[in-house]
Amino acid sequence: MTVHEKEDVAALMGDMGVRARKAAAVLATASAERKYAALVGAAQALNSHRAEILAENQRDMQAGRERGMTKAFLDRLLLTDARIDGIIDGLRTIAELPDPVGTVIAQWDRPNGLHIQRVRTPLGVIGVIFESRPNVTADAGALTLKSGNAVILRGGSDSVHSARAIHACLVEGLVSAGLPADAIQYVPTTNRDAVGEMLKGLNGNIDVIVPRGGKTLVARVQDEARVPVFAHLEGLVHTFIDKSAGLDMAVDVVVNAKMRRTGICGATETLLVHKDVVDTHLQPVIAALIAKGCEIRGDETVMRLIPSAIAATEQDWRTEYEDAIISVKVVESVDAAIAHINTYSSHHTEAILSEDPASVEKFFNTIDSAILIHNASTQFADGGEFGFGGEIGIATGKMHARGPVGVEQLTSFKYLVQGTGQTRP
Repeated sequence: MTVHEKEDVAALMGDMGVRARKAAAVLATASAERKYAALVGAAQALNSHRAEILAENQRDMQAGRERGMTKAFLDRLLLTDARIDGIIDGLRTIAELPDPVGTVIAQWDRPNGLHIQRVRTPLGVIGVIFESRPNVTADAGALTLKSGNAVILRGGSDSVHSARAIHACLVEGLVSAGLPADAIQYVPTTNRDAVGEMLKGLNGNIDVIVPRGGKTLVARVQDEARVPVFAHLEGLVHTFIDKSAGLDMAVDVVVNAKMRRTGICGATETLLVHKDVVDTHLQPVIAALIAKGCEIRGDETVMRLIPSAIAATEQDWRTEYEDAIISVKVVESVDAAIAHINTYSSHHTEAILSEDPASVEKFFNTIDSAILIHNASTQFADGGEFGFGGEIGIATGKMHARGPVGVEQLTSFKYLVQGTGQTRP
């Protein structure tokens, strides 16, 4: 890349930052009714332009096949009528959520007569860097708009045509509601220098970065970002079958947790099985996984009982497969399961299948992951399933946001202090 081209990217991104900051100032005081109208308008535009979006997605899919993308990655990229319906439903759900901006989180009176309120405020300008999932364009645009923030979206080259088609619908909704088109911007270049410019903060015009993609992308963002980051490195997700778990539920939940969509961050990657149910549960659960096309990588007990299993290595316990592969280990107790999870987990999502309240309580209290689930699939680790309408990502850090990042997590707060002439002695 020439010096001139680098300067062009820097200038492009700098201009986008300035325009986003101006749009953010408008959104910060935009009425709930206007934001609602913009989201409903975007949903209508998505429905109207459905054929064009699907055609653009097929361009991305064909390019992905030619590049040798795996089945799981192609599934992430694929849009169908049903998935577009899901995006539209998500926009409408977000539109119907209470407007968080200006909400009084807490209030109290001091002995000196001061009245203090803690009130939600937008963060400002959000930078979202994502890879192959085109639906992130709609989720991120809608959630930032609802929370009064402007957003700059930088998608990957894999989904560029799909994402641009969806972005055009979001802009159509903004304009129809009388809000600035610059409130939701999509970076028009696939040049990777654009990411670097965003990580620098665009001259102070980006307030927070949200990366949504693979481990390499998120690691780069965390290493280089000069602004706060909401991120998780990977979704190394565990499901533990306790000795009290029902067999039918264990089969159904584990198969769904692994195989419903293998490429999403909530897919189970490691299955832990209590030793007391090896004879009753292990083979039926693994047989059901194999029937769905899942490869098994197991410890010594699993290898002995499952002829087709491959010996698991130390690296398997540390791997997010994002594919139809699962590592399986037999553990002595709930404490051993917890110890394994605390050693290898990426602090994203963990599940326990159990009818023993004491085991569930211990699991919930001693595992420090963003999402803990009892007797349900880990694939529920999703903002839409939490009732947020969607998510920008799953945050696994401990500062500000954790778990699915929805409208409330995209706000901060300020204090409003009302007095009657008090002075401090």
